[in-house]
Amino acid sequence: MPFADELGSGVVVVDYRSEWVTEFELIADVLRSVLGKRALVVEHVGSTSVPGLAAKDCIDVQVRVRLLDEDELVRLMSEVGFRCRPEAWNRVEVSSGVECRKLVFAPPVGGRTCNVHLRIGDGPNVRFALLFRDYLRADDAARTGWGAFKKRLAMSASDLFDYGQIKAPATEVLMAGAERWALETNWSPHPSH
Repeated sequence: MPFADELGSGVVVVDYRSEWVTEFELIADVLRSVLGKRALVVEHVGSTSVPGLAAKDCIDVQVRVRLLDEDELVRLMSEVGFRCRPEAWNRVEVSSGVECRKLVFAPPVGGRTCNVHLRIGDGPNVRFALLFRDYLRADDAARTGWGAFKKRLAMSASDLFDYGQIKAPATEVLMAGAERWALETNWSPHPSH
C-alpha cells in the first residue's frame, strides 16, 4: 500500500516508456552503493522492465541478498531515504507453493516512484519475477494481451487494492503460460536487467 506522499489519482497504466531503463539504472546505482556486497544482483523486474509493455509508472527493482537481516537492511535503506513497507504481504510471499521472506521498500519522499524488493538469493520468488519478465519480453502475443488487460483493468478498478486483487488471479493464468514457455525453451533465471 502506498505511503501518503505516494497517493495519486488512482491506478494509471501508460504505454511503455524507454526512459524506464535509465531510471532503473539510477535507482540501482544508489542501491548498489548503500548495500555494497550485500546486494548480490540488482535487477529490473516487473512490467517496466519489458520493452513494449504498458505499465503503471512505477519501477520494480529486485535485489538479491544472501541474508534477509531485516534490522540491518532497514537501517541501511533508511539512511538514503527508502522506507520499508509495513504490510504483511510485503514481508512474505508464496511462490511455487513455498513461503518466501522478503522486504519491500518505497522510495524516499519525493523520489522516483518505485518498489524495491529484497529477496533471498535464488529463491522461488526470485525465479518468479525473472520468469515473468523474460516470458513477456519473449512472447509478443502474451505481452500485447497482458498490456491490454492491465489498461482495461485500470479503467474499471482505479483503486490500487482492487486493481491488485483482480490482477492476482490473472497473473496466475499468465504465469501458467510462462511455465510452459520455460519448459519449451529450457529457460533458466540468470542475473541481468
